[in-house]
Order: sequence, then C-alpha cells, then structure tokens
Amino acid sequence: MKINKNFDNLVPNYLFAEVAKRTSDFIEKNPDKKVIKLGIGDVTLPLVPVVVEAMKQGADELGKKETFKGYPDYEGYEFARQAIADYYKSYGVTVGVDEILINDGAKSDSGNIGDIFSDDNIVLVTDPVYPVYVDSNIMAGRKIVYANSNEQNGFAAMPDENVKADIIYLCSPNNPTGSAYTYDELRAWVDYANKNDAIIIYDAAYEAFITEDNCPRSIFAIDGARTCAIELCSLSKTAGFTGTRCGYTVIPKELERDGHNIYKLWYRREATKFNGVSWPVQRGAAAVFSDEGQRQIKENIAYYQENARIISSAMDELGIYYTGGKNSPYIWLKCPNGMGSWEFFDFLLEKANVVGTPGEGFGANGAGYFRLTSFGDRESTIEAVERIKEVLADM
Repeated sequence: MKINKNFDNLVPNYLFAEVAKRTSDFIEKNPDKKVIKLGIGDVTLPLVPVVVEAMKQGADELGKKETFKGYPDYEGYEFARQAIADYYKSYGVTVGVDEILINDGAKSDSGNIGDIFSDDNIVLVTDPVYPVYVDSNIMAGRKIVYANSNEQNGFAAMPDENVKADIIYLCSPNNPTGSAYTYDELRAWVDYANKNDAIIIYDAAYEAFITEDNCPRSIFAIDGARTCAIELCSLSKTAGFTGTRCGYTVIPKELERDGHNIYKLWYRREATKFNGVSWPVQRGAAAVFSDEGQRQIKENIAYYQENARIISSAMDELGIYYTGGKNSPYIWLKCPNGMGSWEFFDFLLEKANVVGTPGEGFGANGAGYFRLTSFGDRESTIEAVERIKEVLADM
C-alpha cells in the first residue's frame, strides 16, 4: 500500500490556523478587549424567509408517502435547474436547463473537476489565488504556472501569449482581491483559451455582488466562451447557503476536448462519486431565484455592499490603495508604511483589536497586502473601521 506522495508537496494550511491561534492567544491574554473579526469569509445574515419556508415545505413533503423523494437526480431536479436557467436569462445570458448540474457548493466542483482531466495538463492560476485551485492540482501531480495579479494591473492578471496552459482557473469577482474582470479583459482570456485549446474553470461565486455595467456576471456573456469554459457558481454568498451547501456548474453541451464531450465526462464522474443534493435544499435553492427570493436576497446583498462601502470609504480617507469593495464583499488593501502582511495583522490586532487576513497566505503576490471582508454585522463593521482609522491616523 502506498500513499499519494503528491500530498507531501502541499504547503501546510497554516494561514487560517495561525490567524485563529494568534487571535485566541490575544483574547486569552486580554479578556477585557472586544475583538472584531473582519477576516471571516462566511456570511452572518440568516437565510431569507422565502427560502426557509421552501425548505420547511420540502421537509414536510419528505414526510408524506405521496410526495416522498429518495435519491435525487445526479444533475439536480429539473425545477431547480430551470430556475437557474431563468436567472441567467434575466441578465441576458442563455444556458440550457440540460447544461446545469446542481452541486453541494462551488468549492467541491472546483476541487473535483480535475478528475476528468489528465494529470499531465499544465494548470494556470492567478496569484493571489483561492487555495483550492492550487491544492487540488498539487494533489493530482499537475504542473502549475502563475499569472501575476498585482498593483500594476489592478490585481486582474491577463494572459501571456508566451505561456502555454491547458487548464485555467479564473475567479471574478476575485477572492481574495475583490477585483472583477471587464468584458474586454475576460474576452482576452476566452480568446487565449480557444487559441491554446485550453479550458477555463470560471468561478462566479460572487457574481451577485457586481454593480458595474462593464463587468460580466457570467463568462458565457462573452462570445466564444461556450467552446472553452466551465462555469461554477454558489449560493453560499449569494443567498447565505454556506451551511446549507448548494451551488451549480454549467457545462455547454458543445464543449469538447481530446475527442471527448466534457459534459458527458463530468456527468459520468458525478454518477460514480456524487449522490446529489437533497430535496429540501433544492427546494430552497429554487426559491432563491423566484421573484420574491430575488427581492429578499438582494436586501441581504445590499447590506454587505454597504459594509464594503463603509470599509472602502475609510481606505479612501486614509489614502490606502485597495481593490474590491465595489463588485465584491472583499477589500484587498496595501499594508501601510511598507508593513508585511503578518506585521500588519499583529498591529491591527494589538492596537485596534481587529482581525483580518494576511495576504501572503493567498500567494507570493499577496505579500504586503491584507484582506478585510464585509460579512460582519453593521455595528461591528462601523466600530472596526473607526478603530482602524484611529490607529492608522496616529502612525
């Protein structure tokens, strides 16, 4: 018996463990201090009423013989997929009901999609990067190359014609940097992928936070994307499903590589390794896309967007460079006075009693940067911002 030695190549997931350790140590030594956490990537508002009612109804249906459901369809129930297709249509993008597969969150599919691709493919990710894209491909033994996101390009890396890649991971709006690709920028990636016979794994988990008209909500708003892209999306941040677990993947039926249809390959993989999403959760997911569901979740999203505006305004007032905030719940800021990421973490914790996330945990280009999130409650966000302004003003 042998272990997959590729796991030896993983960098220990020290970032959040170290954040938690330093925070808990500080709280233990300073029990009188009120620590505010703006580093968490989890939502804090509850599920909206229309979703809760749909889930309750779904649970009730499982308690009646005439409406009981057993194993769900691998690709998801048609009513849920139709609701998602209608949602795409509402902002001008057409995807087929038979091109949508319901999952238990975008993280699962972003980590598992590599199952259908050969391990000798070259993978391109942007840096800074959501760690799942990197770690899942290290586990498979694939070579990874990086496209630099930095201050010069607004933390929105663009393709390099001199670099060859087979699988490309893009996230827009981006986690952790909050930057969002424009139509023209995303078109350049689509053209690059088609030219190189590559496939883009496009993570649109934060599309509901986009406010600027020049930033697409879906990669399928770009001509040519249907021949080179797979789109992942999640209800975690859109509708508070972080604990409920539901998302979806869109694979165009015409997408093919190496003589194989990608949708059919993925469906075969799902039929083997995935038993679908429960009836009550899919009932709740469909409710998200109803007229009333959209009205209710947009109120929650607006709440987080206002938190982001409050944090962004403070950065503007302090003259600190940042990306995000407008199209994203994340604010990615440059640490003041040339501080390192962990140095600034300790400074904020000790002086302002505020917790964020050191940027270097997301890649080499994160060194010297810091992530704050807008997922806290309003009162705590305002208090944290005032504390940050006060301690930075004194520097």
